[in-house]
Amino acid sequence: MKATTDSVAPKTAEEAGEILARCDRDGEKVSIAGGATLRGMGFPPERCDITLSTARLAGVVANERADLTVAVRAGTPIQTLAVLLSTQGQFVPFDAPRPQYSTVGGTLAAGWLGPRRHLYGRLRDYLIGSTIVLADGTIARAGGMVVKNVSGYDMSRLYVGSFGTLGIIVQANFKTVPLPKHARLFLARLPERTRARACAQLESLPMRPAAAFWIDGFHNAIDGEDGPEGRVAVLLEGSEALLERATRELRSALGRAGVPETRVLDAGARESFQRVVDAYVACLGERSVTYRIASSPHASAQSALRAGELVRRFEMRADTIVDVLNGDIILRVSDLDARALGAKIEAFDDALHEIEPRAQVIASDHPNRIYLRVWGESPPAIAQMQALKARFDPNRTLNPGRFVGGI
Repeated sequence: MKATTDSVAPKTAEEAGEILARCDRDGEKVSIAGGATLRGMGFPPERCDITLSTARLAGVVANERADLTVAVRAGTPIQTLAVLLSTQGQFVPFDAPRPQYSTVGGTLAAGWLGPRRHLYGRLRDYLIGSTIVLADGTIARAGGMVVKNVSGYDMSRLYVGSFGTLGIIVQANFKTVPLPKHARLFLARLPERTRARACAQLESLPMRPAAAFWIDGFHNAIDGEDGPEGRVAVLLEGSEALLERATRELRSALGRAGVPETRVLDAGARESFQRVVDAYVACLGERSVTYRIASSPHASAQSALRAGELVRRFEMRADTIVDVLNGDIILRVSDLDARALGAKIEAFDDALHEIEPRAQVIASDHPNRIYLRVWGESPPAIAQMQALKARFDPNRTLNPGRFVGGI
């Protein structure tokens, strides 16, 4: 094994293929780097001889505005694509943290789950074609630029969420959807004994919000102030008439829950929503670890409270975001400094997985992160996933050990 790691940044799929073919032949292990915004997910590769950056694999390849399709290279920052599509009245719901840095390919490879997916669907549902460089240097293409052409859809989606262990995404083709003309965000402090009622009311609104959160903490990172039971943030999107009707329904629902006041943002509503998403992976230097816990919408608030009680038992601090409409729980655990956190975090991680086996680490700069159960309980399909790795990358060239089950 080499003492140092080389870095390469190919400009084309062909160049990437030549690099991987050589590494696969020579037994060198390759780590894949995008925008590094989700670097806190998964394990570090068990060995890395070469780091392959997708930074130069950037730019729009095709933009078929009338057909609602777009093709971009994997290293393209999400914000670059979002700005282009917004000028055309279109979007793709990436909902990824720090879009000015996060890349299209990295977000797909991480299988990122955005908070608007209950309304718009998952990001993988928008992927209609891809170009992948496999471990032996072969360039594989699936799907295309036609939404009706379903051939290749499943092969493209195979690489979504595989953490670069099956191949490197170098191009992604998406269908786009019309961008809602208006957005409005509501912020409300929660008085005592209102949290459960407020979450239940948000979950049962006749007109579904684009996103709804119960938040406790994350001060200075997310807009709004906590009441005795935290705060809620709700994003509405649509036409002006739809927003007015949804606003009346939302105000009435929060009033029934005992929430007396709401703050309304029209200008900057989407920016405020983005700050919530950015907070998912916001670290407090080396003194925090952030988990994502999968739950159901009706059980998520209680699961979050139970996890919070565990944090307090270990005499640490908890910042919490509950995605009311999808059931995701974002739990950031922190202590006074990195040493104090390091003394407790492994025991806490074991205790958390006793009550939440599927809890996954999604952000942390603490050196002890590598000793945690970052993937949580292995999925039932782990044997099939390991078989896919053996078939696509028999020499374990790509991101070895990065993914769940040591894949």
